[in-house]
Amino acid sequence: MAQKKTVCVLFGGQSTEHEVSCISAASVITHLDSTKYDIMTIGITKDGRWLHYQGPQEKIANGEWQSGLVNRVAITPDASEQGIMRWREDSQTGEIAATKAKIDVVFPVLHGKYGEDGTVQGLLELANIPYVGTGVLCSAVSMDKAFAKIIFKQAGIAQADWLVVDLHVSDSIDDHIQAVEKQFTYPCFVKPANTGSSIGISKAHNRVELSEAINYAAKFDHKILVEEFINGREVECAVLGNAQAQASVVGEIEPANEFYDYDAKYHDAASKLTIPAQLDERTTKEIQALALRAFHAVDGSGLSRVDFFVQHQTGKVYINEINTLPGFTSISMYPKLWEASGIGYSELLDRLIALAFEKKSKN
Repeated sequence: MAQKKTVCVLFGGQSTEHEVSCISAASVITHLDSTKYDIMTIGITKDGRWLHYQGPQEKIANGEWQSGLVNRVAITPDASEQGIMRWREDSQTGEIAATKAKIDVVFPVLHGKYGEDGTVQGLLELANIPYVGTGVLCSAVSMDKAFAKIIFKQAGIAQADWLVVDLHVSDSIDDHIQAVEKQFTYPCFVKPANTGSSIGISKAHNRVELSEAINYAAKFDHKILVEEFINGREVECAVLGNAQAQASVVGEIEPANEFYDYDAKYHDAASKLTIPAQLDERTTKEIQALALRAFHAVDGSGLSRVDFFVQHQTGKVYINEINTLPGFTSISMYPKLWEASGIGYSELLDRLIALAFEKKSKN
């Protein structure tokens, strides 16, 4: 019997998606095959502490995991073998006893900044540790919606017209509003460039709402993306693989709210997912081909979920964005799309771990 691999699941993080990351991680831990893997769980608090957690995954999902923990963790670069340094600090004496535990692969279930943006990926590269998902470059450019737009344009993928509002260049809301109104008609979408889970996104129907939307997005990022409104169906396609990646069936989202915002994604049961989407074969194949083109354009590896609009009037397909670490909760589209494509949740995790080792062997 093959020796079990040690999988380190990183969860939590310092982003606005901390809670969603914890729920995703609990789901991943539940579906990892314990006959194949020894599972180490390390949580990152909102203030950046790395803590070794050894309790039930239910407490990860509900946010109670970090209560009373003092066992801190540091990643140690080692050219000869991957490893992780753990140490326990005695709360009474302050003494530190260090121990080293070897791990085989990291599964970073970290949505948003400092997890999905290339930072953790760079740390793991330096530490010589294989990890699930996309590399440093892909993670960074895909997280920044403005840079991803430039790459998709170069790749010849149709998308909504856009304008970047950078509050570091000018903090005059009136100037930004004039620039937007010169380029777009209402409604339009306003998004922080570097968030996920639809956090900070607004749909502006007039000048007052545009001003409010820019101020709201500015709470999350100084760089803001304003996009033309595409009146269409919201569909998604999952990608799995490295150089020889494959695309899943296509799913459709019918949001409970006016668009698929954070509440519609995670809190409103009225939001509906249809898998497979009721699309004609030509459109389905086009979406799958574009998902793979977008994935390779950003130098993808492991996994991504690519989101599109299918315009109501014309049937034209527009890319919306690529997510290099999509949700893994019980209601998330990525595992559901692969389940509908014939790959169950546990098998999907097996494949992602195998792809991490494959990528590492070719570096």
